[in-house]
Amino acid sequence: MDISLDIKKTKRKKISIFKIKRDTLVPYLFIMPWILGFLFFTLGPLLFSLVISFFDWPIIGNPTFIGLANYKEMFFEDPQFWKSLGITAKFAGIFVPLNISVALILALLLNNNVKGSGIFKTLFYMPSVISGVALAMIWGWVYSDEYGILNYFLSTIGIKGPNWLGDPNWATFAMVFASVWGQGTMMLIFLAGLKNIPKELYEAADIDGANVISKFMYITLPMLSPTILFNVITSIIGAFQQLSLALLLTGGGPVGSTYFYAMFVYDNAFKYFKMGYSAANAWFMFLIILSLTLLVFKSSSMWVFYESEATTKKKKG
Repeated sequence: MDISLDIKKTKRKKISIFKIKRDTLVPYLFIMPWILGFLFFTLGPLLFSLVISFFDWPIIGNPTFIGLANYKEMFFEDPQFWKSLGITAKFAGIFVPLNISVALILALLLNNNVKGSGIFKTLFYMPSVISGVALAMIWGWVYSDEYGILNYFLSTIGIKGPNWLGDPNWATFAMVFASVWGQGTMMLIFLAGLKNIPKELYEAADIDGANVISKFMYITLPMLSPTILFNVITSIIGAFQQLSLALLLTGGGPVGSTYFYAMFVYDNAFKYFKMGYSAANAWFMFLIILSLTLLVFKSSSMWVFYESEATTKKKKG
C-alpha cells in the first residue's frame, strides 16, 4: 500500500515538474522565430562585418588579415571618404529639421476636424508607400531641365528654374526636397501625439486668455516633445542611410555632389569588391549614428517633457 502511494506521489511530482518546464518553455518557443532571425540576420552579419573589416577580402579568393589597414586607408588615404561624409552631413543638416518641420505642420493642419481631412491624410501618406524606383522616376520628371513640371510652374511666374539634377549647387537641395516628400509616416506619428494631448489644457489656456502662439509654445510643443525626440532620431538615421533615391535619381552626380556616404559604402562593396574596406566604412557610419543618437538622448533631459515624470515629482514634492 505504501509503495503504491509513493509511486503515485512520484508520478504527480513528475507531472508537476513537466508542467512547470512546459509553462517556462512555451513563451520562449513563441519568440524563437524572432530570436533566430535576430541571430542569423542581424547580430550574426553585424559581428561578421566587424571581423572582415580587419581583412583584405575581394570576395573572390581567400581573405587576408591586414589589421587596421582598412581604417588607416579610410581616414588618411582615401579623399572620397571625407568628401562623401561631408556631403551626407550637409544633407542631414538640411533634411532633418526640414523633414520634421513639414511633418509637424501637416499634422497640425490635419489635427483640425475639418471636412475631407481623411482624404488629405491619405494623400499626404501616399508617397510613403511608393517604392524607391517609382519615387525616383516621378522626381526625375519633376526636376527635368527640358520638360520638368517644377521649372514650368516657375516659368509661369517669370522665374527661370535651375538644372536641378545637373547643377552641383542645386542637386543636394533637389535630393532633400524629394526625400521630404515621403514624410507621411512621420506626419502620422505627430498626429497621434497631437491627439493624445488633453483638451483640458487648451481649455484652461483659453480661460487665461492665451493666444494661438502661446498655446503652441507652452502646451503643444512640450507635450509633443517625446514624439519629436523619436522623430529626430529616426530622421538622423534615415539621413545617414540615404542610398536608393540618390542611386536611382542622380547616381552620385553631378560631379559627385550627391555621392552620399551610403553610396560610397555600397560601391566599395559591390562595385569595387572591397568587402573588408566596405565593412570598415559601414562600421564607422554605425559609430557616427550611434554617437549622434546618444547625443540627442543626452540632451533630451533639457527639452523633452514627460508628463508621468512630472506627476511623480509633484507627488514627491
